[in-house]
Amino acid sequence: MAPAAANYYSAPPHAHHKQRGYRICDTCGAIENPTIQKFRLCGGCMTTQYCSPECQKSHWPSHKAICQHTATQMSGAKQQPIGPAYPDENLAKYLRKFTSTHSSLLGWAGFQALQLKRLPANIRQNALLIELSYNAHADSLYRFSVANTHIVPRSYVTSHDALVAADINRREDRCRRSGGIGTLVILVQCGGISQVMPVEVDPPSKISWDSRDDWAEVLRHFVESGRTDFKPISTTARGVVYG
Repeated sequence: MAPAAANYYSAPPHAHHKQRGYRICDTCGAIENPTIQKFRLCGGCMTTQYCSPECQKSHWPSHKAICQHTATQMSGAKQQPIGPAYPDENLAKYLRKFTSTHSSLLGWAGFQALQLKRLPANIRQNALLIELSYNAHADSLYRFSVANTHIVPRSYVTSHDALVAADINRREDRCRRSGGIGTLVILVQCGGISQVMPVEVDPPSKISWDSRDDWAEVLRHFVESGRTDFKPISTTARGVVYG
């Protein structure tokens, strides 16, 4: 099934792993402090976040194309249920919220799935596909469960939508100019609705996370337990570090 751009998730650029879990302004990189000021979401795609009207205005020329494309496809997804198994017409909105809520967990799972600490070149060849099942639950934290995970060719995502591919390439170039290894691509899918999540990745030498072969089980546990407190584990000379 071709991935749609309907819920394109703009991950914070170059977020240090200890800052994950906070929203970061897509223009200036400021970290949100909800107790002082909550960031604003773009009213078109309802995904990209900004710390101020000034940052939102200055980002508009580069954000306009993907924003309008996303808003158009999202509107089409909301008009009708996607099938008997997924009758809720708000599924696109729920999937977008799921990806935002679990961004740290999903980015970590993608890093582990593609074995980027050992094989950083995999970031240019493969992507992580996460298939979800929808549960009609009143609590948003329990609306999805992980049905399956797959390592797929990156072209599975980039070959179906030119605008999404161009935005991923733009992030890839920016990341490499800053010394990173590129953009990790994660596709979250439920029925006929999908969301692309690009994550710009620092060199493995700067990422102290332990390598984990049980990443799929960890992913499933946190999602299906409704937990949002995920923190990667790093074993250092000073002991175990969370975050």
